[in-house]
Amino acid sequence: MLLLFFLVSYIFQRLKIPSLLAYIFLGAALAGFLTDPELDLVDQIARVGIVLLFFLLGLHFPLARLINISRRVWKVGAMDIGLNFGVSFLLAYLLGFDLLAALLIGGVAYATSSSITVKMLEESKRTNTPEGEFKLALLIFEDLAAPVMVSFLVGLTTHGVITADAIAWIFIKVVLVTAASIFIAYYGFRRLDVFVSRYMSRDFMPLFAISIALIFAGIAEAMELSKLLGAFLAGVMLSETGTSKELGKIIAPIKDLSLPFFFFWFGTSIALETGIISPASLVLLILWAIAGKLIVGFWGGRIYGLSFRGAIRAAFSLVPRGEFSVVIAALAEPVLRTFLGIYIVVTAFIGVFFFRKAPSMAETINRRLKKK
Repeated sequence: MLLLFFLVSYIFQRLKIPSLLAYIFLGAALAGFLTDPELDLVDQIARVGIVLLFFLLGLHFPLARLINISRRVWKVGAMDIGLNFGVSFLLAYLLGFDLLAALLIGGVAYATSSSITVKMLEESKRTNTPEGEFKLALLIFEDLAAPVMVSFLVGLTTHGVITADAIAWIFIKVVLVTAASIFIAYYGFRRLDVFVSRYMSRDFMPLFAISIALIFAGIAEAMELSKLLGAFLAGVMLSETGTSKELGKIIAPIKDLSLPFFFFWFGTSIALETGIISPASLVLLILWAIAGKLIVGFWGGRIYGLSFRGAIRAAFSLVPRGEFSVVIAALAEPVLRTFLGIYIVVTAFIGVFFFRKAPSMAETINRRLKKK
């Protein structure tokens, strides 16, 4: 399987298509050839991979950086949540989906793919541009909001019934686990900086770091929250040691080996033979997925201080959905999961196309408006 992952990833990257789509397609293609014990094994490895992804994400956010980023982009972040989560949820509900399904659709529609966007920023050498800085700041805000959103959705799917009491109880648990993590980070892990720095090169350090990630992921899951929130908070706690980059380097190879299994597993769960529920709704939601990100990219970019052309380039670079959308889609029932899988793949392809065309589109639009 690792050899297959390598081959499809190599082919897709040569075609300049994101690797995560390669793993999803491979899973969909091989689903009928795998036995239940093999799928269970894939599922177990996939769980470790996605936990490590969120753990590494948390490592990038010491408490001071969390506060600083929130201050800079909270207005644009709030607009992003309102348009891409809120409007998508409302639209899905009006189209006839039940409340939980509509919430899952809103969650899938919310976050731009960080992995796709950052990789394409690096390949196009647009990372250090003003709009590159804005896009990274917005992606970071989404990265912070996504674990909390996932926890709420996991809690609601666990309860099965959406009531005010259920939402309030989930909110209380999220606040408690977050507050406890901040306390432990400040008064506990911050004092481990000398220990971690001294033994960073030893072979037992990956054991220490990953054990912290899995323990806190397990605590969150035992509280009927998302294990990904626990893993993210574990990363935040360890980031207070001041060794985020070093820890990231020793954990990243393990994540790179295990994370493809998660996207592969998601691909195996997409059952096209069951049919697509409401194709018209799917088209409408995809159109809004594009429009919502264009609005956030342009107006958010202008609020952030970008030029007109810079805001247009930013708008056309935020469409692709990816890893966070897959995480939320995995919570859905099989039929809805197929619907959401197609949604993610289509928006990812359209987003990649728009990203590459963003500079020329910005020039064309700016030139035509000047003529008028």
